[in-house]
Amino acid sequence: MLSLILSEISDIITSQIQTNLTNPMSFSNLKKQSSLGSLTSKLVKEVEKMNNSSGGSDDRLWKPEVDKAGNGYAVIRFLPAPDGEELPWAKMYSHAFQGPGGWYIENSLTTLGQKDPLGEYNRELWNSGNESDKDTVRKQKRKLSYYSNIYVVQDKANPENEGRVFLYKYGKKIFDKIMEAMQPEFEDETPINPFDFWQGANFKLKIKKVAGYWNYDSSEFDKTSQLFEDDDAMEGVWKKQHSLEQIVAPDQFKTYDQLEARLKLVLGQKKSAPSYDESYEDEDDSRGSFKPNFNKESVESVANTSPIESKDSDEDDALSYFQKLAEE
Repeated sequence: MLSLILSEISDIITSQIQTNLTNPMSFSNLKKQSSLGSLTSKLVKEVEKMNNSSGGSDDRLWKPEVDKAGNGYAVIRFLPAPDGEELPWAKMYSHAFQGPGGWYIENSLTTLGQKDPLGEYNRELWNSGNESDKDTVRKQKRKLSYYSNIYVVQDKANPENEGRVFLYKYGKKIFDKIMEAMQPEFEDETPINPFDFWQGANFKLKIKKVAGYWNYDSSEFDKTSQLFEDDDAMEGVWKKQHSLEQIVAPDQFKTYDQLEARLKLVLGQKKSAPSYDESYEDEDDSRGSFKPNFNKESVESVANTSPIESKDSDEDDALSYFQKLAEE
């Protein structure tokens, strides 16, 4: 994107130079050249956009954008389970923390119902009875994220996304809103299936910056409506969906031995681990999670990752939260 913009600037400059060669310099031509300032603004805007996106991002993933005040708004529609799959969401556990030997940013094997080396290490720390060890566990416990297919109804910050199907990563806060819609608390509220083409509802994603973090409390479902009047159009959207099962397929995870080797490197020590209740790690710390490692490559450092502050975090790049810790 940046190279295209630079190329565009180069072409315009070349064109103006050629014009000046055939036409003597005049005050009007000088004024025209000042229009390059608008290109500078455009370039700066594109750089800011790149800085606001995570490096090496997957183009299947949609991410809301906020303004300088930390506010954002978009309208999306959660889609049904993809063809041949049972659930309209995938559930992922991940870890991200910094140790003496670097960063540990990995998907957890507990997603697959398997033993995970960091989970076992956390058990040992928790069972030590030492409060400082428990604080360590809290900092490196697993984070919960969900993935669903969405149809972008409105995205004024990036209108090119409208009318397209993406994967959307979200956390417990938004998942709870989905559950509340399906199982309302009060008798006068009608349950809806947000993932239904015909009886679902658009989701108005409202982001506010509260105490320095993204907050989604004001987000809500709109009234029940059919996505399109035309079933053929909805079928076309359905066929464009991305596999959710593939996100949490076993081949998307590193092996126990690979994770253990990385963990030992990060910790700078070797530990054996007795058992403790892994469910403790499911506690929502309202800080952050991060996107799955589709390429199974370990992220060695997040020092160059632009932070995206989010207190509701399991929501967005938790790398942002840990980047903030690193800066502090």
